[in-house]
Formats: sequence, C-alpha cells, structure tokens
Amino acid sequence: MSKSDYPPGYEDSSGPMYAPQGGGYPPPPAYGFPSYGGPQPGQAYPPYPSGPNTPLYPGQPAAYPSAPYPGQPHPAGPQGAGYPSPPPMPPIIPPTIPSGVMSSDEEFAASDGNWDDLSVRHAFIRKVYVILACQLLLTTAIVAIFTFVDPVRVFVRRNPAVYWASYAVYVVLHLVLVCCKGPRRKFPWNIILLLLFTLALSYMTGTISSYYDTKAVFLALGITAVVCIAVTIFCFQTKVDFTKCRGLFCVLSIVMLVTGIITAIVLSFKYIYWLHMLYAAMGAIAFTMFLAYHTQLLIGNRKYSISPEEYVFAALSIYVDIVQIFLFLLQIIGASSR
Repeated sequence: MSKSDYPPGYEDSSGPMYAPQGGGYPPPPAYGFPSYGGPQPGQAYPPYPSGPNTPLYPGQPAAYPSAPYPGQPHPAGPQGAGYPSPPPMPPIIPPTIPSGVMSSDEEFAASDGNWDDLSVRHAFIRKVYVILACQLLLTTAIVAIFTFVDPVRVFVRRNPAVYWASYAVYVVLHLVLVCCKGPRRKFPWNIILLLLFTLALSYMTGTISSYYDTKAVFLALGITAVVCIAVTIFCFQTKVDFTKCRGLFCVLSIVMLVTGIITAIVLSFKYIYWLHMLYAAMGAIAFTMFLAYHTQLLIGNRKYSISPEEYVFAALSIYVDIVQIFLFLLQIIGASSR
C-alpha cells in the first residue's frame, strides 16, 4: 500500500485545507473580530471603554442621560428620596367616659328610673343610631371624595397643615363634649359641636385614606362593617356584662395612649414595619372591645348604662370606635398590599 492511501499526518494537515480563493475575495477574518477584513472604520479598538455611560463609537451619545430623566416626577437623590411621605398617624386619644356614667347614684347613670320603660329605652337607642348613621354617611362621603377625586387627593397630601389643624379641632371638641355636661346636653349646641367634631374626624380619616390604594380602602371598609355588625349583634344577645370591667378598659385606654405616643415618636425618626403593624393590630383589637363596651352601655340592660339625655355622648363614643377600627385595619391592609 502506498503512502497516499493513509490519512495525512498532523504535520501535513497543519496548512490550509483549501487553496486561496481568487476573484478578489477578502481574506477570512482573524479570530475574535466580528466582521470580515478586520475592524471597520470608526469601530472601537481595544482596550474597550470601561465606563457604563462611555460611548462605544466616536460621536455616539452616552448610553443613559444623567438624572433627573425627562418627565421624571421626583428629582434624583439618595435612596428613599423623592418618594411621597408616609401617611400621618391617626388620632391616638383613647375613649374617655365621664365619671358619672359609671355610678348608679349619679344623674348620668341610668340603672334605674326611665330605663324601666321599654319605650323610652327603644326611643333612645333609635335616636343614637340615627345620629350615628348620619355621621358614618358623612364620613364615608368625605373618604370617597378624597379617594376618587385626584385634585382633592393631591391637595390634602400637599397641605399637611390642614390635617394638623383638623387634629386640633378634633381634640378640643372631643374634650368639650366629654368633659362639659352643659354643651353636651344643651340643644342645639350639642348637635352643632357634634357636627364640627364629625367633620374634623372625617377630614382626618379622608386624608389618611388618600395615601392608600383604593382596593385597600374598600377592603378595610368592608371588614369594618362586618366587624361592627357582628359586635352589635353579639352585645344584644350575650349575657356577658362588659360594663363591669371598668378597670380593664381604663388600663387598656392608658396602654393605647402610651403606645400610640411612643409609636408616633419612633416612626417619625425611622420607619419600623413590625412596630407599625403591632400597634395597628393592638388598636384594632382594643377598639373592637371598646365598641362592645359602649354598645352595652347604650343598651342599658347591664349593671351600668347611659342616661337617655346623653344621646350625643353615646353616638360620639360608638362613632369614634368605628372610625378607629377602620383606620387601624386600613394601616394593616394598606401596608401588606404595598
């Protein structure tokens, strides 16, 4: 067998397998270059640009414009800058009961007297719930405006001074209606003061709701309605007397007040998610218990009750409980949906 019958050796195959092509074709590219015939005119030579915004070709603009970008709503800055401020803390004033309501010897208590007449009791309950329904309708309307109307939402978020002014009105009127028997019982001043109080708390509730998503507001509203209806039915049917637990609710009020102040101070310096959620959960549970307590005071068939003349105080107490439950649930749902 001749040598040509064997496959070529390694030394013989090191040369080109095919003869050079004629006809003016360009030579094959060297390894590592993307195009035939070496780098094209204007192509970058190694070393390549190292910066992320350095143009690759001469005369080409940078890859990304420097911040702020055109149309960007917030200026560039450190992490966390440019984002909208967190929602303000809801009112932290705990429910307050005048001392006379807890004693059957005082005029404010109604463990005996007119409470024996069922017609008087039913008329008193109807009057309180009519006032309460008007308050809740007004608050719901204001929250809906602040949630759906964009100009109003932008206004209340850009003007926090109005929120704090309404907070001051809320505190002053709350103290007047709870601590002063004359304005609380004298018509029509009691209704006027209650209306101003409702408007102040409704504005605060609408302002806080404007910081959250619409779905979160609706979900919190629905859960609040279910909780309040369930608690009311339970109070009318149960034999458990919450009005006897005076010391428990007094301590619970102090705990909520101190916890609210500490939480507001801490969150103003640094936002701590678990602390905010813990305070919101405590508030929702505490004001659900306060709602049961005030509802049994309204019914009047327990150890302690409210006088029929105190319909403004009864409506105010239940109204504050319902609004506080809504605000605390909104904080929990709104924070979890972000």
